[in-house]
Amino acid sequence: MDIAENVKKILNDIPTNIEALAAVKTRSCPEINQALNAGITIIGQNYVQDAQRTLDCLKYPYKFHFIGHLQRNKVKYIIDKVDMIETVDNIKLANIINLQSEKYNKISNILIEINSGNEPQKNGVMPENIIDFIKSLEELSNIKIWGLMTMAPYFEDPERMRPYFKLAKELFEATKEIEQQNYKANILSMGMSDSYKIAIEEGANLVRIGTKIFGPRK
Repeated sequence: MDIAENVKKILNDIPTNIEALAAVKTRSCPEINQALNAGITIIGQNYVQDAQRTLDCLKYPYKFHFIGHLQRNKVKYIIDKVDMIETVDNIKLANIINLQSEKYNKISNILIEINSGNEPQKNGVMPENIIDFIKSLEELSNIKIWGLMTMAPYFEDPERMRPYFKLAKELFEATKEIEQQNYKANILSMGMSDSYKIAIEEGANLVRIGTKIFGPRK
């Protein structure tokens, strides 16, 4: 598996206004460094404990996004290291991110996670609640909400994910009507290795790619 060639192919294949995040769960530092050296600028980690180990051994400039489910009691361990938290879906978590950010005198960048498939077993704000949820965070002065993220339901045929990406794009456009100091609808994060091309067609401007860069997990 030639990681550098994979990265170059992906970056050449997507429009210049689309950012590709390398999803690095279970990946080694040499693998991640190869991806960064080849042109990846954003890495995404799912677990706090893995993030702490990974960030210590990277050799190239990068932005770090947290893309997994973030437990409230783990926020303090990454708040000073992360450039964006993509998975905020409840007020308690947002409040803790805001509080910890205040301690570091920083504004933390976040995305709101949508449960676009209305799946009870998954995290995320239900689509019908997204506007009210964003407004409920208006008083949190140490966070900046940059848009939305979704994990579409899984199907073997990625084409079946299209309606969920379309819904997320519709919600993203609707949030542009929100006049709120800490909200700016700039980023719509959706799509992974098997579905990022469809997600881009439906309006994603940030895609998360793991297997297409690094190969199957061992």
